[in-house]
Amino acid sequence: MPRLLLALLLLTAAAPITSCRGPVPDQERITARSVQSAAAQLPVVDSSFVRLIEELSEPAGYFDTDNLISNERSYLHVLGAIRRQDVRGGAYIGVGPDQNFSYIAEVRPEIAFIIDIRRDNLLQHLWFKALFELADNRVEYLSIMFGKRTPKRGRWEQATIEELVEYIDATASRPEIIEANRDVVKKTVQSFGLALSEEDLHTIERIHASFFGSGLDLRFTSHRRPPRAYYPRYRELLLESDLTDQKSNYLATERRFRVVKSLQEGNRIVPVVGDLAGPHALRAIGRYLAAQEQTVSAIYTSNVEFYLMRNGTFDSFANNVQYLPHNARSLIIRSYFGGWYRRQHPQAVAGYFSSQLLQHVQSFLAAQGEGGYVSYFDLVTRNALDLR
Repeated sequence: MPRLLLALLLLTAAAPITSCRGPVPDQERITARSVQSAAAQLPVVDSSFVRLIEELSEPAGYFDTDNLISNERSYLHVLGAIRRQDVRGGAYIGVGPDQNFSYIAEVRPEIAFIIDIRRDNLLQHLWFKALFELADNRVEYLSIMFGKRTPKRGRWEQATIEELVEYIDATASRPEIIEANRDVVKKTVQSFGLALSEEDLHTIERIHASFFGSGLDLRFTSHRRPPRAYYPRYRELLLESDLTDQKSNYLATERRFRVVKSLQEGNRIVPVVGDLAGPHALRAIGRYLAAQEQTVSAIYTSNVEFYLMRNGTFDSFANNVQYLPHNARSLIIRSYFGGWYRRQHPQAVAGYFSSQLLQHVQSFLAAQGEGGYVSYFDLVTRNALDLR
């Protein structure tokens, strides 16, 4: 019987573990926690974490993608330049799902905020938080994510990302493990203390089911729009390199994983529902950081600014950025999609439909104050830092 299933039985006050036939084989372990202590190991979350989410958030809005994973294959291309800029510590702000963790693992901030207009994104980040709480290492994290048997300890702490991907691809999902994973993750999310409706819990289960069902072939999905051939599979995102040919995903090394895990366990990755151009969330984050004497190191906007310009709310976003404490090193990370109907970016990398870009916050605000940007292409090209 899988250990996580036994843990689930404990958590739901089911039959005592003495009814199990013999010891649980080590290759069936799901987390490093013992079965006997599993019931006592639900995380203790400081109420200030929930209060911060509630105080910073705005009412949810709609966006026409599931956004379970990124569609930016180029997402790691900025990391070499971030290293050269020596951007470290402070506060990180980002949008979207777990590509943020790779930026966080590089920047190593004191605190991070993930702001997104969709409440589903907040719920997915609570799901990620549960995975980090339950997993002691990368292979456990991926095994819980995809409903796989967790292998024996040993070499996995030193495993390459290619070896982890190979293990997940080669290991069949089992119904009892999937069911146990889903239920214990749900209980862990509920233990965080944020008020969740039945619809919220159903959304979290649906997110997990998407990872169970598609495995590493999971792709970004748009509603009412056909899938794009350039959308990467999750496998490709994990195996990507930065422009210095380093594997820099947050699951590429145990050290990177532990940077994010430490922040998650310290309740220092805070998901927020909000519009970057909205009247409250981003400004409230700025006021909170100012009170904590923290400076923003990096703001990851993906390609949200394209939609803000299209909707006529870009100036409101730029005004909100002024509320964020920043310095000469503070960076904006953005993504630009060229190709069929847009001009290629001058820094486009052959074979990539998206281009990842960097700009200093100060130069962004200076240009905005001098008359602003005449087009989206002007925004993504003017004062863009050379990534090479």
